[in-house]
Amino acid sequence: MSLSRENKLRFWLIGLAVFVLLLYLLRSILLPFVAGMAVAYLLDPLAHRLERIGLSRTVATVVITLFFFVAVVLFALLVTPLVEDQVVGFAQRVPGYVHQLVNRGAPLWRTAQTYLSVKDIEQLRTAGGEYAGTLATWLAGFVSRLLTGSLVVVNVLSLVFITPVVTFYLLRDWEGITRRVDSWLPRVQAATIREQLRQIDRTLAGFVRGQALVCVALGAFYGIGLTAVGLDLGLVVGFSAGLGSFIPYLGTISGFVVGMGLAIAQSPDWTLAGMVAGVFLVGNLLESYVLAPKLVGEKIGLHPVWVIFALLAGGALFGFLGILLALPVTAVIGVLIRFGLGRYLESSLYRGDSGEGGGSL
Repeated sequence: MSLSRENKLRFWLIGLAVFVLLLYLLRSILLPFVAGMAVAYLLDPLAHRLERIGLSRTVATVVITLFFFVAVVLFALLVTPLVEDQVVGFAQRVPGYVHQLVNRGAPLWRTAQTYLSVKDIEQLRTAGGEYAGTLATWLAGFVSRLLTGSLVVVNVLSLVFITPVVTFYLLRDWEGITRRVDSWLPRVQAATIREQLRQIDRTLAGFVRGQALVCVALGAFYGIGLTAVGLDLGLVVGFSAGLGSFIPYLGTISGFVVGMGLAIAQSPDWTLAGMVAGVFLVGNLLESYVLAPKLVGEKIGLHPVWVIFALLAGGALFGFLGILLALPVTAVIGVLIRFGLGRYLESSLYRGDSGEGGGSL
């Protein structure tokens, strides 16, 4: 049975629509499976290296999976007490911070009173109280939903127990899965599709694996640096800023703002704030001129603005699952757009001729 060009296009569009619909309907249970796929994809090159030194795929998978999840657990056990100590110490010093901020703000408030009437001051106090109450109510509701939502509990448990199993089987059977998918490709377009998939893989490998290493390195640098200069919660703020750098600029900017706010509240002068700013300045230079060029590279095909939009859109539509899927989907769309643009530039539609000697859409 042969299909016309329009029927082929209709077939692929219907297939894509069904896939997106299923993804949306099953989004509440897909998180451990997508997480397992992501971990297996990240660890697959290591499995190939172990196979080259003589280990079977199953043995290599067992070794890698155990090492990876044991390393994650050990890291959590090592970091959790340090984070707990910083959080407890910070909570104990909060009243002092508030007193410090009040003392610093008093001169500004006295200056404002000389320019504002009694009515204006009362309106500011009323508005401040209302906004503070609204914010407190929203935060309380958010935390309550986060802690009591049954779906969150299910997701956490599934990540803990299901993700390692999914990772193991996908990593063990990765080559068989890729061969099976390859056998399903349309024979006429198989070579073209394989080339696009290789480009997608290079894009994802260049960004995801490289950016993950950049985030870990930045988190360690910021955490150690902020702790060394004496910032309370320095380890928490630093690691959060580094890991948040997976979204370009977001982690560094948010970490800088939080770190400077804590420094201003903690220290009576600007010395600590200057040192915090210095840590973030050195970290930004380190990322821009050393880590990113070496670990990520410049030709990954994903513009930072495109990455930010994709991650925010994925998170808004599918939550944390959408964040995990955002980069693979972005890579696919980017490769397809470049492929379509290349075909268009080779076509008679672009050149405006009859099409002899060139490609056509």
